[in-house]
Amino acid sequence: MMQCFNKTLPTAIRADNLASVCSRHPGASGRPIAGGAPGQELAKRSRPSRSRQQAFRMTVAACAAASDAQQQHLGVPADLVALAHRLADAAAEITTKYFRSPLEVESKSDASPVTEADRQAEEAMRVVLQEHAPTHAVFGEEGGMHAGEPEQDGSHSGYLWVLDPIDGTKSFITGKPVFGTLIALLKDGTPVLGVLDQPITKERWVGAAGQQTTLNGKPVRTRSCSDISVAYLYATTPHMFSGANETAFNRVRDNVRIPLYGCDCYAYGLLSAGFCDLVVEADMKPYDFLALVPIVEGAGGVMTDWEGQKLRWAVTPSHDYALASLPGEVIAAGDAQLHQQALQLLDWNQPDIADVGGKDVAYQTS
Repeated sequence: MMQCFNKTLPTAIRADNLASVCSRHPGASGRPIAGGAPGQELAKRSRPSRSRQQAFRMTVAACAAASDAQQQHLGVPADLVALAHRLADAAAEITTKYFRSPLEVESKSDASPVTEADRQAEEAMRVVLQEHAPTHAVFGEEGGMHAGEPEQDGSHSGYLWVLDPIDGTKSFITGKPVFGTLIALLKDGTPVLGVLDQPITKERWVGAAGQQTTLNGKPVRTRSCSDISVAYLYATTPHMFSGANETAFNRVRDNVRIPLYGCDCYAYGLLSAGFCDLVVEADMKPYDFLALVPIVEGAGGVMTDWEGQKLRWAVTPSHDYALASLPGEVIAAGDAQLHQQALQLLDWNQPDIADVGGKDVAYQTS
């Protein structure tokens, strides 16, 4: 029951604050009362009247209903947030079992690695969705598109789950816990809910449209950094850039304080929690980044493509859903001013010297 409070009640009366809400009710915090087991001392005292008990229950119910109504208004029903948690739990059960265990590694058509853990984790999530949201479409990195059942009137729900069971398979197979399970929910092409789950470190970021991003249930925010020269930059690997992309990325890399590599999706979680300032990547697929958009934005950051356009995937199950329909270049920044400075540096048409952030910034063009 307490877990339900955490998911459905406003912050003011969630489980960790119930003691203050119920301060007139001895033992409301859940701790044993002096003199014996929980409730023994209470039995000796005068119990609260039934009317007061009923009033408290009605208050809790009203707050829960208000929270549900608020989430509905914001476009993310509470039951879908809970469903996203169930998906992450289902995947974690598989990935934790296989992590740092002998695994046969295969190569996909694009030469990226895949394991039985990837396939089983995605299938576990699909089973949950089929049971609880059969009318929703599903796209997974390993299993492709499933249209979902039509609504009673024959229409589609407009919801699309985009799943990446193990983002960072190379990290996974080499025993490095910076991979993550990515779960995105799109409504009519717009990412409205995202989960980044790291099951080994037991960290789970959740972002939902109109709500503040949380890490293990606690709100997190990006940090202020309006000067690119002091920014900490992450990218999964410098080898993900080539040609004009590489030239553009190098301009950013050469103007930050410290460039770092090797964090996969985990870098976006670090950015959302205020531990780094910028993530710039290329050669990405929709399942690599759509879940991260609500997480970054809900923490106060900005996440777009390299032209500053919002990241959407307007695809329907009956439509051509070619992965090439989305640009593979993404940028996430914890500060809006930093985002603009980085976009200027990423502009392929910039001259060798430009005024970025109020000062001359050198571009490396060779």
